Amino acid sequence: QVQLVESGGGLVQPGGSLRLSCAASGFTFSSRAMSWYRQAPGNERELVATITSVGSTNYADSVKGRFTISRDNAKNTVYLQMNSLKLEDTAVYYCYVLFVLGPRWGQGTQVTVSS
Repeated sequence: QVQLVESGGGLVQPGGSLRLSCAASGFTFSSRAMSWYRQAPGNERELVATITSVGSTNYADSVKGRFTISRDNAKNTVYLQMNSLKLEDTAVYYCYVLFVLGPRWGQGTQVTVSS
């Protein structure tokens, strides 16, 4: 079955960096667009970044120039490199893939930006 397993979250100071990973299994990873979402307490889940099967990328305005999404099809893994982190980046970050029968989410990884 489809599995998405995120890792790489943690506590970081403002201005710091983290790299999130999402290991995927149970489907043909290379043929699917992959996305990262995040949800902060009290807020709706929001789209952070998407990478298509051919490597095109899109970002939320709030993270453009700071975050980079990438993928390694040989490892069935999508990454989110987060630089210049801000307090408002604190959230649970989720990996996401959409199928005809519906979306699949990972369990999420907590990112906390705090001084």
